[in-house]
Amino acid sequence: MKSLFEKWGGRRAYIIAEIGGNFTAFDEAKALVDAALKCGVDAVKLQTYRADTIASKKAVFDMENTGVVSQYELFKKYEIDEELHRKIFDYIKSKGLDWFSTPSHETDVDMLDRLGAVAFKVGSDDAVNIPFLKYIARKGKPIILATGMCTMEEVRESVSTILGEGNMEVALLHAVTSYPTHPENVNLLAMKSMMEEFKLPVGYSDHTIGTVACVAAAAMGAVILEKHFTVDKNAQGPDHMLSADPFEMKAIVEQVRALEAMLGSGVKMPAASEKTTRINNRKSIVAAKKIGQGQGITENDIAIKRPGYGIAPKHFEFVIGRKAGRDIEEDEVITWGDLD
Repeated sequence: MKSLFEKWGGRRAYIIAEIGGNFTAFDEAKALVDAALKCGVDAVKLQTYRADTIASKKAVFDMENTGVVSQYELFKKYEIDEELHRKIFDYIKSKGLDWFSTPSHETDVDMLDRLGAVAFKVGSDDAVNIPFLKYIARKGKPIILATGMCTMEEVRESVSTILGEGNMEVALLHAVTSYPTHPENVNLLAMKSMMEEFKLPVGYSDHTIGTVACVAAAAMGAVILEKHFTVDKNAQGPDHMLSADPFEMKAIVEQVRALEAMLGSGVKMPAASEKTTRINNRKSIVAAKKIGQGQGITENDIAIKRPGYGIAPKHFEFVIGRKAGRDIEEDEVITWGDLD
C-alpha cells in the first residue's frame, strides 16, 4: 500500500474534500462525509482551531464571502472540540477515506497527533509562521503547505525550514487567499514555477466558484487538488458559497479522472485503438488501370488511395519503371510481392 506522501507524488491527482467550517455538529459532518464518498474523493479534511489561539479579539475579516466581521467570533462559532474531532475522524476512516486536518496552533498539532493524524496541512495563514513550521515538521509526518499570499522567496524560506528539521515529505499547494477567488487572480502558472523550483509534489487549493480551475490545474500537472465541500451552497457560513456541492465535486472527480486517462504515456505512437484504422484509413499505391504481367509500370498506371496495407506512398517514384510480376487489376492494392 502506498504511503500518503507517495500518493501525492503520482500522476493520479489526490482529491481532497475540505469540510472544515461547513458544520458544527456530528450529524452535519457525517452527511458531508457520506456525500464526499459518493463523489469519489480520496480524502476528507477538517480545520482544527480554537478562537482563543488563532485570532485576537481585534482581528477582522474583510472579504467578499464574510463582509467585515470579527475573526474571533466567527472562529468561536465553528471551532470543534477533541471528542467531535475523534468521532468525525473515526467515521471518515470507517468509510475507507484518508483524513487529516489543518491545525492552527501547536496545541492543535498535539491534539491531532494524539488522534493518530498521519499528515498535516498547513494553511496559507501559517505559511510563513516559521516557529510553527518547525514545530509541525518535528512531528515527522507528511506536510501539505498551502502558499496563498506568499512570494516565491517566502515559499523558499518555508520549505527550507521544514526540510531543515529533517522532514523531507513536503508537498506544496498553490492557493489564492481570496474568498471567492475570481478567474483573473487564479494564476495557475505559479504551480509550474514551484514545480520547477522545488522538485516537490505541487497541487492546487481552489477557492473559485465552479469546477474549471480544478480541472485546469490537473491538466497542468497538479498532483493534489483541494476544494471546499458542502451539501448546501445556501447554508449559513462563509465557505458554503465557494464550496463545491455534490454535483460539482462529482464532476471534478470524473473530469479529472477522464483527463488523466487522456494524458497517456507521452510517447508519440499509434494508440491501440488505431490498429485497424492505421491499415484502413492510410493510403498506399494501387493500380490506376489494369497492369499486365511483365508490363513496365509508368506514372499513369498507378495512384495513391486507401487502404494502407500496400506499398507506402513514399515509394511512389521507386515503383515507376518496375515490372509487374502478375496481372494487377484496376484499383487493386500493389505490394512488393507483385513486382519483379
